[in-house]
Amino acid sequence: MELSITTPALLFPAITLLMLAYTNRFLALASLVRTLHSEYHEEEKNPLIQKQIKNLHIRIGLIRNMQGFGVLSFVFCVVCMFLIFNNYMTAAKWIFAFSLLSLLTSLIYSLIEIVLSTRAIDLVLSDMELGKKGLIKSMLDGDETPDTTKN
Repeated sequence: MELSITTPALLFPAITLLMLAYTNRFLALASLVRTLHSEYHEEEKNPLIQKQIKNLHIRIGLIRNMQGFGVLSFVFCVVCMFLIFNNYMTAAKWIFAFSLLSLLTSLIYSLIEIVLSTRAIDLVLSDMELGKKGLIKSMLDGDETPDTTKN
């Protein structure tokens, strides 16, 4: 397989956009942490808030790992291009493989974080009263509107 300088260069825009998306997720979480911080100090040991805080700790760690492996992938791409430029093709292929593995690892962390974020939303929704029959159950049963009038 021939590796030209354009091959790792193709990853530059993808990694850059991925890092931008990761940064946006981090900023959204930071905002949520600030909101929960004030709620935590206002309410007395609300178990829902404690579960959300635990979830956020895990998600922030995942985002840190996502960003770290994304940056590592970017660095490997730059090193690969440098090696191709200096005609060290065997080393360039290995470094490019490491770049792809780093990018894959970053994406796997991203997938795990997405799953946890949907669980966090489910956790918040579980705290809301939807009546005797929940919204999801109503939708699955084919009801047009959930029974929200019963307490």
